[in-house]
Amino acid sequence: MADRSLRGMRLGTQSLQSEVGVEFSPRKKSTYRTAGGETFDVVFAADAEVPGVWESAKSGQEGVLLDSDGVAVESEEVETKIPRSHWDMLLERRTRAELEELLQERLDFLRARRGQQKIGA
Repeated sequence: MADRSLRGMRLGTQSLQSEVGVEFSPRKKSTYRTAGGETFDVVFAADAEVPGVWESAKSGQEGVLLDSDGVAVESEEVETKIPRSHWDMLLERRTRAELEELLQERLDFLRARRGQQKIGA
């Protein structure tokens, strides 16, 4: 009976795949140092752009990229464009005096229309 029994396998614990013929993508390891002196490594794809600052997974502090000699890499400051609000864009098209005049005209129109409505109608 033992020669005809079915063999089973534990679900989720073993893989039927092997690493034969698998080529991993090229990678590079970058080292970062936090302000507290902790150093940690992050692995990136070989063709990825490495950021100058990375947050440590253990401490949560930001670390600065180090070169192969252990010296912090100077990063170029990228000028970020400040987002404009609706008010800023409106002031580009009209002056404050024009806006005050438009507001007054609109308020007069709304007040006149409200006065024409009959109560209880």
